[in-house]
Amino acid sequence: MIRIAHISDTHITNEGAFKGYAFDLIVEEINRGNFDFVIHTGDITNQGLREEYEQAAYQLKKIQKPLVVLPGNHDVRNVGYKLFEDFIGPLNGVYEFRNGVVIWVDSTIPDLSDGRIGGHKFRWLKERLEEYSDRKFKIVAAHHHLVPLPDTGRERNVLFNAGDVLDLLLRHGVTLYTCGHKHVPNVYRVEDLVIDNAGCTSCRKTRKGDVNSYNIIELYDDGRVRVTIRRVTGDEAAKEHKPVKPKIFVPSGRRLFRIVQMSESNVSDRVYFRRKTLENVVRMINERLKPDLVVHNGDMVDAGIERYYEKAYEYYQLVKPQKLLVPGHNDITYLGHELFQEYFGEPEVLELGDIAIIPVLSAQYETPIGVVGRMGQRKLRNALREYEGKFRIVVMHHNVIPIPRSREIGFLEDAGDVLKVLTDEGTELVLTGHGGNAFGVKIENTPIVNAGSVSWELHRNPFGNSFNLVDIYTNMVVVWEVQSTWGSRKLLGIWKRKKT
Repeated sequence: MIRIAHISDTHITNEGAFKGYAFDLIVEEINRGNFDFVIHTGDITNQGLREEYEQAAYQLKKIQKPLVVLPGNHDVRNVGYKLFEDFIGPLNGVYEFRNGVVIWVDSTIPDLSDGRIGGHKFRWLKERLEEYSDRKFKIVAAHHHLVPLPDTGRERNVLFNAGDVLDLLLRHGVTLYTCGHKHVPNVYRVEDLVIDNAGCTSCRKTRKGDVNSYNIIELYDDGRVRVTIRRVTGDEAAKEHKPVKPKIFVPSGRRLFRIVQMSESNVSDRVYFRRKTLENVVRMINERLKPDLVVHNGDMVDAGIERYYEKAYEYYQLVKPQKLLVPGHNDITYLGHELFQEYFGEPEVLELGDIAIIPVLSAQYETPIGVVGRMGQRKLRNALREYEGKFRIVVMHHNVIPIPRSREIGFLEDAGDVLKVLTDEGTELVLTGHGGNAFGVKIENTPIVNAGSVSWELHRNPFGNSFNLVDIYTNMVVVWEVQSTWGSRKLLGIWKRKKT
């Protein structure tokens, strides 16, 4: 077994932000513990000043274990990235250990709280993952969080290209992504990738009345990863994950339900709307696919004006199966809020046998940024509990996980709290439709599937305009991405169902 101590956000300074007694307490525990090495995921200092780096260099010497340290956004303030190299070490690098490797990468942007692993650093990370592809344990460490976190207030500061980084790590079989930044400890499993967020080790800025903490990572020879959040009070919370093998499943039993999932048709008279493409999709739905339900995840029209709604109504009246439509941010611009209800009605929960489809409204007036809100989160949690025992499908416009080829700027500002509700309640399937690209992953036990743009030219999908075909079997969920023009398919995701 490999045992790692993960600390973060020490915020060492002579000012009031630094809690020296918490730092000393945790360092003493680490020194006494049976740890192979320590990872510090950034914000070593509070303002990136020289006197803080001098103090930090002294404090870090108290750690009597091999130490991997990487920069955080506070460290690069005031051109602190130059001082980091002088006092701490390289901004990017590799640490090898038995059966494994830690690849750390600088995710900071000078003078911003936001993060990015782009351009040269993204290619460097890809090359290192290829170089060490034979290692049993591959750990990538950066400062910024990769998926939205609960209990952090408004979601922001996630990596701008979080979707691309997440996709890269999943494709290269990375074991663990370890980070800090938001001062909230959290552990998620995304497919077979464990995402380990550390809270703050010695900063006064804790959230929701929490206390200082650090994480203990244990890597077992059978592939298991166990992460324990240990607080200075002695309280502990642990999560363990064993990789799923084999990863190729074969559906068994009969198909129970079929859904066509689409988004961003953006019906309009602008040149970007591909009228014939949408007409072709309607024919495919009616004549070939014959689903039990058609879900549209928002942006039915390009702007909320009556002329566009009339056209959209004509198209979707031709769709023969039952439909559930939720509004996107384009749909409620101008008079769109009233027009959506007039033409398509208020989305309501659908019960179709053992399946419950729960719509969530996330679009806000005149902005692409969405919010469910605290009242909406309570409503969602209550609905999930009300229909517990059924196969629950949550349908909303905004994506709750980052998607590739899209700059993630917190499109759903409370994504962390919404994601926590969905995973805590073991939601069987989540369908979203923002960002113009298809993507699907399983977080904890909940598959989350984003639809690309079905008929809008301005999309981000190399596969072209597309929609998703979701087949629910007795033992699994299979999702195909279907090209809107030719109907060709590619597998987007296949996930085992939990038993109900």
